[in-house]
Amino acid sequence: MTSTPRTLRPTLIGFTAILMWSTLALLTTQSGTIPPFQLTAMAFSIAFLIGLIFWFHKGGNILHHLKLPKGAWILGIGGLFGYHLFYFIALQNAPAVEASLIAYLWPLLIVLFSALLPGEQLRWFHGVGAGMGFLGAGLLVTGGTHLDFDPQYAIGYLAALICAVTWSSYSVLSRRYGAIPTDAVGGFCGVTAVLAWLCHGAFETTVWPMGWEWAAILGMGLGPVGLAFFTWDYGVKHGNIKLLGALSYTAPLLSTLLLIACGLAELSWVLGLACLLIIGGAVLAAGDFLKRSEL
Repeated sequence: MTSTPRTLRPTLIGFTAILMWSTLALLTTQSGTIPPFQLTAMAFSIAFLIGLIFWFHKGGNILHHLKLPKGAWILGIGGLFGYHLFYFIALQNAPAVEASLIAYLWPLLIVLFSALLPGEQLRWFHGVGAGMGFLGAGLLVTGGTHLDFDPQYAIGYLAALICAVTWSSYSVLSRRYGAIPTDAVGGFCGVTAVLAWLCHGAFETTVWPMGWEWAAILGMGLGPVGLAFFTWDYGVKHGNIKLLGALSYTAPLLSTLLLIACGLAELSWVLGLACLLIIGGAVLAAGDFLKRSEL
């Protein structure tokens, strides 16, 4: 799909997901010591309620909205639950810095995989722009320190790579089901919540939130682990997917700036260099989109 004014609106809608994901780190720090699967289950339960609201608004039998092709169910559940499952496995079996960096290959992979879609063409500036974004994200994740990929953490590294491939594949293959309404994401969120509750019951001890922690979890379910999946679905199905992939690297940058604004992180030269790489990469990757949108 070439970049035209027709793709501007869905691309901007998809970008709102990236903006919401930038709040995830802050909301997670404010959610207390809730175990990962429990936190995921609670947030996706709220996300499922968003889907219910969409279905009630459209009217008709709610079960009708769940009648989707088997492939769509596999893709949706595999993307949402699979991403979180492998991410947790990665963090449990490898150092967080290295695991997070590998997992953050997904925006770059989206740009590369999108070239396989009908009507899409990968140009050199798309790849270079996404690569610059990855380098910038790498600086943010590592803080500019030395990386040490120890073979003993191979399982964790592999899980992080699967995590990246899972989300990038979900995002790109969603284009195949472009005719399916975005509110179908509500069903994927519901099943993901059930699976997360099952994993929580099997592997974790329940820790209930206290005070403002409830507000943080509600914010996660309404935003970065809720509405964001709906707007992302619409964006990757109907917008400029290569540009969205490149722009995804602004999420860790905005997240860091938000943490700094809240006094939970500090300014540094690493942040400045990362900012130049991420913004420069996004502008480079958006070159043809901006030119055509002006026509």
